[in-house]
Amino acid sequence: MSKIILITGASSGIGKSISLFLTSKGYKVYGTCRNPNKYDISEYELLKCDITSSIEIKKTIKYILSVENRIDVLINNAGIGITGPLEETSESDIKSAFQTNLLGPIAIIKECIPSMRDHNSGLIINITSILGYFGIPFRGVYCATKSSLEIIGEVFSMELKKFNINVVNVAPGDFKTNIASRRIDSKSHNLSNYTDDYTKSLISANKHVDNAWTPEIISKLIFKIINSKNPKIHYRVGRFIQKFSIILKNILPDRLYEKILLNYSKN
Repeated sequence: MSKIILITGASSGIGKSISLFLTSKGYKVYGTCRNPNKYDISEYELLKCDITSSIEIKKTIKYILSVENRIDVLINNAGIGITGPLEETSESDIKSAFQTNLLGPIAIIKECIPSMRDHNSGLIINITSILGYFGIPFRGVYCATKSSLEIIGEVFSMELKKFNINVVNVAPGDFKTNIASRRIDSKSHNLSNYTDDYTKSLISANKHVDNAWTPEIISKLIFKIINSKNPKIHYRVGRFIQKFSIILKNILPDRLYEKILLNYSKN
């Protein structure tokens, strides 16, 4: 029997890549996005679900369970980028980022747990970020949301283990997606004290994405995880320097590591 897979944020980027790849492997995939009518996708069913709406989350899960009677795999991919100096980032933008990147995933996990528990089986995969392991200038809020989701995943992993539900965090580095066109820009005004450094940081970030790998690498990793009898809790996927930066944080003096990050954010 083919596994039933729910993927949030499946209309573009990493989510779409995962959805298409898993569909090609014979899985029954349900994807979600805020406005399915905007996208011409026929390979898998794209459902309307705003991850920040508990009502829409409940409605989506209820619909899938009414059709399939189970959800075998939940992939929490929906997220939003946010950039800007912390001093100038509005409270509303901070709340919006945490609502989408953290509270929404928690809500949909909680909604999927009862069915997975009833079947004594389930897999939850959170798409976090390499930036969840350290903070870099002008992306502090984004880093904080992904770091929080990493911890939440670790705790869910321990709490759900007795129900035979595995929880996995997949932390991508830079990948070629359209995230830059959809992120929140929180710089408050053109006369900001941070304008020069922030501009350099955005140029650097966009360059890294433009020169990044395609998301098919993540799709293949997700497929491997789904077929693993004992998946790890943490997977980091990206270029060597991005993954190695996590190790460097633990072995280098704090100020030296900070200097490296400052240089990276400008190049």
